[in-house]
Amino acid sequence: MNYEQIFKNIDDILWKEAGCSNELDYVEQTSWILFLKYLDDLEIERSDEMALQGKDYTYIIKKEFRWNTWACPKTPKGEIDHKAAMTGDDLSDFVNLKLFPYLKNFKASAATPDTLEYKIGEIFSELKNKIVSGYNMREILNYADELHFQSSTDKHEMSHLYESKIHKMGNAGRNGGEYYTPRPLIRTIVRVVEPKIGDTIYDGACGSAGFLCEAFNYLNEKAKTVEQKQILQKQTFYGKEKKGLAYIIGIMNMIFHGVEAPNIMHTNTLAEDLSQIQQRDRKDVILANPPFGGKERSEIQQNFPIKTGETAYLFMEHFIKMLKAGGRAGVVIKNTFLSNTDNASIALRRELLESCNLHTILDCPSGVFTGAGVKTVVLFFEKGKPTEKIWYYQLNLDRNLGKTNPLNEDDLADFVALQKTKAASPNSWSLNVSDLNSETLDLSVKNPNKKEEKTLREPAEIIKEMRELNKESEEILGSLSS
Repeated sequence: MNYEQIFKNIDDILWKEAGCSNELDYVEQTSWILFLKYLDDLEIERSDEMALQGKDYTYIIKKEFRWNTWACPKTPKGEIDHKAAMTGDDLSDFVNLKLFPYLKNFKASAATPDTLEYKIGEIFSELKNKIVSGYNMREILNYADELHFQSSTDKHEMSHLYESKIHKMGNAGRNGGEYYTPRPLIRTIVRVVEPKIGDTIYDGACGSAGFLCEAFNYLNEKAKTVEQKQILQKQTFYGKEKKGLAYIIGIMNMIFHGVEAPNIMHTNTLAEDLSQIQQRDRKDVILANPPFGGKERSEIQQNFPIKTGETAYLFMEHFIKMLKAGGRAGVVIKNTFLSNTDNASIALRRELLESCNLHTILDCPSGVFTGAGVKTVVLFFEKGKPTEKIWYYQLNLDRNLGKTNPLNEDDLADFVALQKTKAASPNSWSLNVSDLNSETLDLSVKNPNKKEEKTLREPAEIIKEMRELNKESEEILGSLSS
C-alpha cells in the first residue's frame, strides 16, 4: 500500500472518530502517532550503526514504551502479532494513563532544551490523545506501522504528504490558515534572499516551519560533503513558536523534510526584551511571515522601543534587531504597513529605512492567503546601511486567486528574473527614498506604469442603457398582467 493511501485511510478513521472534529484535530492526532513511529525507526537505525562499530546503543525510550512493544508487537515473521497487540479500552488506558505521562516526563529529565529528549517531553506536554475509541486507534496504528522513515525517498514522500495535510488544515479556515504560507511564495522568497551553507537562518514566528523547511530543501541540494550536511542538521535552522499545536506541526514538518532534531523553541518570541538581544543571538538570514492582525498586551509592548499593539509590527522590530550586520531578510507583512499614519507605523518605517537597505518590495494580490482577506507585501532588506532606492514589483495576474486556483511558481517567475537586475517593466519600477515625504515616509505601492482604467461612461451611453432596461421592464409587466 502506498503512503498516500495510508494517509487517506488514517484520515477516514479520524473522520469517524468522536473525539476529532476538524482538520486541525486530524493533523494533531496523526502527528503524535507518526512522531512515535519515526522515533522508533530512528532508534533502531542508531542501534544498528552502533552495532556495526561494536558498541552498545542506549535507547531513549524504555522497552515497554517502544513502538514494537505497545503499538505493533511483531511475530517472528515480522508481522503484527494480533494476539499480543492491545485494542479497545486496554489500548486507550495504556496510551492515556501510562504512555503520555511517561513521555511528558522527558521535559523535566532532559539535560538541555536542545536535545531530542526535551522535544519529546515538550510535544507530549502540549498534546493530548483525542482518539476516544481504542478500536479506531488500533486501526490507525496498524496503518502507521507500514510507514518508514529510514531512506531519503521515504522522508521525501512523507514530507510531501504532511505538507498536503497542513495545506488542507489551512484551507479549513478558522485558525488553521495562520499555520500555512503558500509554498510557491516561500520558495520564491528563499531564492531571492539566497541563503548560503554556513548562514544561520531564523524564523521567530515559524508556525508549521514552512520557511525553514524550504530553506533546508534549497541548501540541502547544494550540500556536497558530510561536514556541510552536519552544518545543516545542527547549526543552521532556528525557530520559535508560541502556539502548542503549531510548534508540534513545525517540528514534525522539519523531521519529515530531513532535519532530525529541529532547533525550534516553544516560546513567546515577543515576551523577550529587545534590549537583551546580544551579538551571539543574531542571525545571518531571517525568513518569516508573522501573524496578521494580532493585538499584544501593554506588558509585551514594554519590551520594544516602538510601542504598538500590532503583533506583526513588533515582530518587525524583533527581526531588525535579530539580524547581524550584513544579514538579509524576506518578511511577509500586511500592505497597510507601507502607509499607516499612526506614530508607531511611521517610526517603524523610519527605523527600517535608516538601519537597513530595503531594496525590494513585492506587492501581492488578494487571495494569495486563502481565507485571510488581506493584501500583503514582501519586504526584502539587508541590515547595516540605509535605504537609498527601493525596487517595487506589483504582481498583476490575469485571474482571481482562491482555493481552487492558488498561486504557483510560474506566477512569480517574472519577478524572480527581473529582481536580479531590478529592471523597470510594466509591473516594476524604482523609487528614490529622497523623494519620500519626510514626515510620513509613505511607501505605498503606486505603479507609475499602470494606466488608470476609464471609470466614467458617456451620458448618451447611460441614457441608452436606461431606455433599454425600461423597455424590458414594460414587456415583463405586460406579460404578467395578461
